[in-house]
Amino acid sequence: MIHYKSEPEIALARVSALLVGDAIAEVAKAIRPGVTTLELDKIAEQFILSQDAKPSFKGYRGFPFATCMSVNAAVVHGFPNDIPLKDGDIVSVDVGVYKNGFHGDSAYTFAIGDPGEAILKLLAATRQSLYKGIEKAHVGNRVGDISFAIQDYTEKQRGYGVVRELVGHGVGRQLHEDPQVPNYGKRGTGAKLKEGMVIAIEPMINLGVKEVTYSDDGWTVLTADNKPSAHFEHTVCVRRGKADVLSSFAKIEAAETANPHLASAYYQHAAAVTA
Repeated sequence: MIHYKSEPEIALARVSALLVGDAIAEVAKAIRPGVTTLELDKIAEQFILSQDAKPSFKGYRGFPFATCMSVNAAVVHGFPNDIPLKDGDIVSVDVGVYKNGFHGDSAYTFAIGDPGEAILKLLAATRQSLYKGIEKAHVGNRVGDISFAIQDYTEKQRGYGVVRELVGHGVGRQLHEDPQVPNYGKRGTGAKLKEGMVIAIEPMINLGVKEVTYSDDGWTVLTADNKPSAHFEHTVCVRRGKADVLSSFAKIEAAETANPHLASAYYQHAAAVTA
């Protein structure tokens, strides 16, 4: 069942979604070679709690951490750990915040130092595909229009692997609601997009094959060929004419640019992959 949100409910969801971006920005300030994802997880959790909110992920179906920290070949749902990050790593930081009865959900992938041009282009293309999907998230379209836009941009045009086993989703009073929002599919299929639908759109794009495997921890999803994967996510409200993006990357991008250890240089590749 799809739950359509009223304007007051959308306002509350926006508060939670913006807090997610704030939390990821705090992580962005601290990422550097030598820091561990477990340390970064604590930074995010402490920030969320300081805002009179709760981390959505902690305790969700037994997940033991406040964030998902997925490094290199980890696609999503990575366990924070005590392995120091190093130059050339990429790390997806996926965070959920629960406040005032509503969840927000967003993710951003960072590059530490210089992981190489191929990976920087993957990050740029994955981020851009998120916005390609968002462009289709308006009244009158269907979920499949979002799915097709992401798949066409990343897989058909650029040859990347689009993960099938994991999808975007509705978000609201529950962290995961209907409808599912795949990153692959056909135009004109799936649930009809209506005013007040709030969905998390989250491309998970692999440098190599689309297939994935699962870690022994039961959560971490890995690329089958051990090549890197990128992940970007926004919480979005369906509107007439144009989607309303409830989360924001603005503070994340500012922190990323200010951190000398992070390769915001992948924006330099955006022109090459968005043409």
